Amino acid sequence: MTAIDIERARFNMAEQQIRPWEVTDERVLEVMQRVPRERFVPHAYRELAFADLRIPLGHGEVMMEPKVEARMLQSLRIEPADRILEVGTGSGFVTACLAALGGSVASYDIHQEFIDAAADKLARQGVHNVQLHLGNPLTLEGLPKEGFDVVAVTGSMPLYDPAFEALLAEGGRLFQVVGQSPVMHALRIRRRGDEFVQDYLFETDLPPLRRIPEPRRFRF
Repeated sequence: MTAIDIERARFNMAEQQIRPWEVTDERVLEVMQRVPRERFVPHAYRELAFADLRIPLGHGEVMMEPKVEARMLQSLRIEPADRILEVGTGSGFVTACLAALGGSVASYDIHQEFIDAAADKLARQGVHNVQLHLGNPLTLEGLPKEGFDVVAVTGSMPLYDPAFEALLAEGGRLFQVVGQSPVMHALRIRRRGDEFVQDYLFETDLPPLRRIPEPRRFRF
């Protein structure tokens, strides 16, 4: 693709895929176009960087469709000073978008290959407010006791897992996908004191999170 083709495809992604899918937050629309998605897509799929498709990353993982990434970002209502936790670094594209919208990002993945590739891509884009970690944050110690303002879980769970609620600071927002393929439910959970309010967002289908303890109870 030429530079002109890339910019045309980037514009079409925003105007023909993302905006019609009820994404109206101008900050999200701007970030989705400013962060160069084509630099985070595996080379073999570079021509599909802006297509309305899930892109394979290896290890059974995928990049979400751009419209799903944008709806997730919009639902989290990220503020410039927010402390963000990402569960599932993947390609690093969503990581870069989170970093552009918020204050700092701690991103975890169970695949060292993804961590290494994302670290290189983020550095090439001059993204410095991200810390990448290998492992599952639900089973690791050392997370900040005050919690995170935003938690973005980029893989699915068969049942709603309240363990992620414990990672939220007061007023925090959590994005989580729950259910079984081919129809899953994207949820936003908002913390209000000791209460957690769930909002149904849309239907989607994502590969499951791996090496995550079974949820203790179902709540949906």
